[in-house]
Amino acid sequence: MNTIVHVEGLRKTYGETVAVEDVSFEVYAGEIFGMVGPNGAGKTTTIECLEGLRKPDGGTIHVLDVDPQRESHILRERTGIQLQQSNLPDRMKVWEALDLYASFYPKAADWEKLLAQLGLEEKRNAPFAKLSGGQKQRLFIALALLPDPQLVFLDELTTGLDPQARHAIWDLVRDVRAQGKTVFLTTHFMEETERLCDRVAILDHERIVALDTPAALIHNLDMAMGYPMLLLSGAFFSVEILPAAVQKVSEFIPLTYVVNLLRGLWYGEPWGQHLLDVGVLVGMLILGIVVSAKTFRWE
Repeated sequence: MNTIVHVEGLRKTYGETVAVEDVSFEVYAGEIFGMVGPNGAGKTTTIECLEGLRKPDGGTIHVLDVDPQRESHILRERTGIQLQQSNLPDRMKVWEALDLYASFYPKAADWEKLLAQLGLEEKRNAPFAKLSGGQKQRLFIALALLPDPQLVFLDELTTGLDPQARHAIWDLVRDVRAQGKTVFLTTHFMEETERLCDRVAILDHERIVALDTPAALIHNLDMAMGYPMLLLSGAFFSVEILPAAVQKVSEFIPLTYVVNLLRGLWYGEPWGQHLLDVGVLVGMLILGIVVSAKTFRWE
C-alpha cells in the first residue's frame, strides 16, 4: 500500500497540559481514514500538526513525503483543509469566496465546476450569512478542493448539522474519495466513521487506544461488552432466526448507538444530544423481547 501519511511518536503539549502523547499511525492512498474520540481527546491537535498549523513537541510526521513544518509551502499546494471552525465575511457571496481562494493557487481547480458538483449553483450569489449550516459546510469543502489536492483534511465536518444535512455531507465525502483523493477526517460520531471510513483510529486521553476497520472495531466491542450489552441492543438472539424483513431492518441499527449513549453518559453530555440513541435502543429492546418471546415461547 502507498503510505501518504506517516506519524511516529507524536507528542504535543500546551504548557503543563498534554494534548497528544505517543501517537503513531499511517494513512494509505485512496482511503477515508477517520479519527474518532470525545472532545478534548487530541483529534484537532493531531490533524493540525499534520497540516503544519501546529508544531509538535516530539515525534516525526511525513505527509506526502513532506515535513509539514519545514516544507509547508509545498504541502499547501497538495492538500485541502477544512478547519474545525471556519468563517467568511457575512456579505461575501459564494462565487466571490471561490474566486478569491482560487487565486491563491497556481493551478487551481475550476471553481465553476465545483459549484455545480457540490450543489451550490442556486446559491452562487447568496451572501455567506444567508447560507444554512449544511450549505456553509459544502462551501468549505469546495474551498478545500480548490488546489485539486491529493489529500483532504476534514475536521469535525458535520458537528452541529441536522441528520439530513449530515447524510448529505457524507455523500459529498464519498464523492471526494471517488475522485481518487485520500480523506483524513476527525469526528466524535461513531456512526459517522462506521458509514464512511475504511479504517478508524480511536483517540482517548491523548493516545490511540484502537486502530482497525470499523467492522473489526465493532466486532471487538461486541465481544467485549458481552451478553448484558447485547441484551440491551436487542441482539441477544441469532439474527438468522428472525423474519427476512426484521433482518433487513437490523442492518440499519448499528451497535454504535450503544457506544454513543455510553460515551455521552461517561463524559456528562446533555441527554438532548442522544435522544436518537435512546429511541433506537428502546425500540430494539422491545423488538428483541417480543421476537425472542415468540421464538423461544418464553412463559
